[in-house]
Amino acid sequence: MNVLISGGCKNGKSFFAQQLAADLAAGRPLYYIATMIPRDEEDRARIRRHIAERAGWGFTTIEQGKSIASLIGREDVDLSGSFLLDSVTAVLENEMFPVALKDGKAEFLGEDRDAPERVRQELVAFARAAAEAGGSVVFVSDGIYGDSCGYSESTENYRRALAGADRALAAVCDRVTEVTYGITEEWK
Repeated sequence: MNVLISGGCKNGKSFFAQQLAADLAAGRPLYYIATMIPRDEEDRARIRRHIAERAGWGFTTIEQGKSIASLIGREDVDLSGSFLLDSVTAVLENEMFPVALKDGKAEFLGEDRDAPERVRQELVAFARAAAEAGGSVVFVSDGIYGDSCGYSESTENYRRALAGADRALAAVCDRVTEVTYGITEEWK
């Protein structure tokens, strides 16, 4: 079973997703696909918090901030397991806005306009591969595309790309859940 979980930032999506992925594992391997590539201390603090939250749950962590489809066929990854990919938002950011880390600081390398389609295809391919192997993937995404305010062109491109990735995942997922302030709403 594949599930897309979306909602606002810091609304309990990750904790809900952890519980769901663990339940779906039912004795099979349990993986946490960590997608954030830390760019500053705030990112590092968030990673530490997420590591602490999942301590003792039995997750095997896979650091994979880009190229999600490269997990298909890896010898150390059992696609019949249960995966928590946290988050679609970070994967898209990493691919669309690549950076080079120099002396602990992120240097922006420019916007990759081919990234949205590539990310959509890779996420869908991973979802399908896991489903075909009898596995499950819980995708976490941030619903940042609902604002009515205007942003810069690159931010609007990103918001549209994330909405597109979420729509593509919703089409191949068995469930779509929104988490708002810890309250869940099942949309599919």
